[in-house]
Amino acid sequence: MTISPQPRLDDRVAVLCFSEFGRRVEENGSHGTDHGTAGPVLLSGSRVRGGLAGKSTGLMDLDAEGDLKMSVDFRQVYATLLENWLGIPAKMALGTDYAALPLFKS
Repeated sequence: MTISPQPRLDDRVAVLCFSEFGRRVEENGSHGTDHGTAGPVLLSGSRVRGGLAGKSTGLMDLDAEGDLKMSVDFRQVYATLLENWLGIPAKMALGTDYAALPLFKS
């Protein structure tokens, strides 16, 4: 009798952390930072491909408003999760197609 191994539960979990707003680089009058444009998005899980998706932005290469330049549209991340993780057509949720990102291991 052969006993089949139990599936690993961690292979079924992906955790996405993001904020709907970024932060400005320059300090404001109360020694904090105001809402900006670009911000970090973190994706974690045993099937997540490690590393950066997109290019790293520099603190000296800001847009005309003084904000970090966005290199990945969050809707690409969301579309990739819908399609490649949940198996849901992203166009149904987002109304248009977005290029998938290489976020998951094969």
